[in-house]
Amino acid sequence: MIRAVRGTRDLLPPETETWNFVEARARELFRVYNFQEIRTPILEDLQLFQRSVGEETDIVSKEMFAWEDRARAQSEKGQWLALRPENTAGVVRAYIEHKLWERPGLQRFYYIGPQFRRERPQKGRYRQFYQIGAEVIGPSAAGSESPVVDAELLEMLASLLDGLGIKGWTLELNSVGCANDRPIFLEALRNALKDVVGKICVDCQRRYETNPLRVLDCKVPEDQPIIEGLPKQSDYLDESCRTHFVEVQKVLTALGVPFVLNNRLVRGLDYYTRTAFEFTHGALGAQNAIIGGGRYDGLSESLGGPAAPGIGFAIGEDRLVMALQESGAVPVSVTDIYIAPLGAGMNIHAAVLARELRKQGIVITVGDETFRLKKSLETASKTGARYALILGENEVVSGQFALKNLATGEQVSVVRKEIFSNISSAARDPYSAEER
Repeated sequence: MIRAVRGTRDLLPPETETWNFVEARARELFRVYNFQEIRTPILEDLQLFQRSVGEETDIVSKEMFAWEDRARAQSEKGQWLALRPENTAGVVRAYIEHKLWERPGLQRFYYIGPQFRRERPQKGRYRQFYQIGAEVIGPSAAGSESPVVDAELLEMLASLLDGLGIKGWTLELNSVGCANDRPIFLEALRNALKDVVGKICVDCQRRYETNPLRVLDCKVPEDQPIIEGLPKQSDYLDESCRTHFVEVQKVLTALGVPFVLNNRLVRGLDYYTRTAFEFTHGALGAQNAIIGGGRYDGLSESLGGPAAPGIGFAIGEDRLVMALQESGAVPVSVTDIYIAPLGAGMNIHAAVLARELRKQGIVITVGDETFRLKKSLETASKTGARYALILGENEVVSGQFALKNLATGEQVSVVRKEIFSNISSAARDPYSAEER
């Protein structure tokens, strides 16, 4: 038997109902915040991630699926390609390639799709995983550096989690500084690590040489006491970064969005500047971050584009769905009516009636004329239908149909045009809060 590749899995009904629910709610929220969808390729040039995410990050150095594409001729050098491990770099690449800075105002994009990382599969982590993300990017003259932009993005995410019914989330917030103050902070980190570098994990010993900021992102439990004693970025912010971060906090407070400061939060990507954040949820255990993001004010320039400060986030949809399942706020797809055709020639009449009812938004499942009534009713109950509608030759001739409530056992006779009104809540939004 051929099975799904380790670290991937099939998403099957009814679980996919939860995924559709999350994505539908996200799309609606993005609409009212004036974000528009962007779809970038799953395949990108490897250099894109080396230059943006950082060659010394775990993502690029250990986790990417990358290979050399075959050259057209033996004399040609093949191009190195990668399955995208994240999508911000691709969005910024598209911003530059298509000169989107020429459009008026800030560009607000969102995306939904798979990402790929070769990491050890564990709860909430897969080699093919899904993200819902958004980016706000544009020239400084359009207001892209405003702390209000940061706070509005965070407020939108808080609204999304609340709207999904996820309770108990925590917003962790930090400022990771900028090009002006980071060299001073990195030097302080190196000095503090110099005498203890031999006591930290092998990965952090490598990070000490290449980018000591990554040490703060270490998850090894034995390293945490050492990390807790390291200098804090907040003590090294320059005046502009400090002012920006204070303003972000003020706007969040005014909006009523609770947050906690986390001086150790740096995120795992080299392009982050200033505001960095994570939304965490306790039901997910050690891997408890469901949303992460931050500013990347110099990313466009590093990729050969114009100055275009930006901020974005990615929602780990796999973990978000897990959090929903833990909270019990999972939508259930319900068949409103199971049509039970009885007798030869009734399949056609059932199909015609089903078409009429579906146009009214009623969820229909149609049985088969070869089924006896007992089998049809048993099938209707097993599939979770709310009602069974019996359709035989007598019903077709008279225009009167037996409609049975499968929960109560009550059965009434209804004419064709009154079927909809007799199942008052049939035509509803299956993703509405009321239905959950």
